[in-house]
Amino acid sequence: MSRTITALFDTRADAEAGRQRLLDAHLDADHVRIHDKSSIGTTGYSSPTEPGMWASIRNAFLPDEDRHIYEEGVRRGGFLLTADVGGHQVDDAIQALDNAQFPSVDIDERANQWKSEGWVPPTAGAAMAGTTARSVGERDTRTTGTAGDGQRLQVVEEQLIVGKREVERGGVRVRSYVTEQPVHEQIRLRSERIKVERHPVDRAVDDDAFRERSIEMTQTEEEAVVDKSARIVEEVVVTKTSEERVEQINETVRHTEVVVEKLDDKPGR
Repeated sequence: MSRTITALFDTRADAEAGRQRLLDAHLDADHVRIHDKSSIGTTGYSSPTEPGMWASIRNAFLPDEDRHIYEEGVRRGGFLLTADVGGHQVDDAIQALDNAQFPSVDIDERANQWKSEGWVPPTAGAAMAGTTARSVGERDTRTTGTAGDGQRLQVVEEQLIVGKREVERGGVRVRSYVTEQPVHEQIRLRSERIKVERHPVDRAVDDDAFRERSIEMTQTEEEAVVDKSARIVEEVVVTKTSEERVEQINETVRHTEVVVEKLDDKPGR
C-alpha cells in the first residue's frame, strides 16, 4: 500500500534537491511533484467542490486544517513536494528529506508563527477570498435576504469533525563502533641451555684415543605466539510495533434555536 509524503520548502532549489534525494535513495517513488502558486487555484484554499492541487495528489489523507496550512505556505511563496512511496519505505523517505543541508520546513512551527502574526485558517470547505474565516463547522444565525415582504432566518449548527494525522514522537538510533581493550595473559615458556663441564680423570687410554671427534648439541627455547579470532557474542535487533488506543474527545458544539412568539395586538389610536 502506497502513502503520500509531503514536505514544504522555502525555495524551489531546496524542493528540487529534496526530490533528487528521494531518487538517490533508490525509493520506489511515484508521482513526485513540486507544487507552487500556480497549483492552488483562484481562491488559494481547497474545498470539497474545489480540491485544488490536492486533486492530483493520491493517498494524501490529511485533515482540512493541515491542507490549509500547506496551501498557506504555497501562497506565501513556498514549494510543496509530494511523492507516493511504498508503506514500508515511508521512514526511509522522511529520513532522506530530513538528513540534508537544507531540510524541509517544520510545518507546525511555521503555522504557529503565522497564527501569532494574525493568520486564521479558513473554514473547512469554504474559500478564503478576503473574508474573515470561521472555525470548522461554525453555525450562525443571520438574515440573508428578503422573500416578498418577509425575511429569511437561517438556523445553523456546528458539527464536530474529528480527524487524525501522523506525527513523529521521537525514535531510537542504534550504532556500532570499535573500541580497544588491553588484555593481560600469562604463559609458561621453556628454554634450554647447553652446559659444558670438564672433569679430571685418570684411566688407561683406548686404542683409538687419538681419533678426532666432534660433538654437536642444539639448544632450543619456546616463544609466545599470539593470534586473534573474532566471534559473534550478541545481536541487537531493532523492530517497531504498533498499537491502537481509543482517545476520548470532549468538545462542545453550538446550534441556534428559533423561538416563535406571538405579539399582542396594539390598541388603535
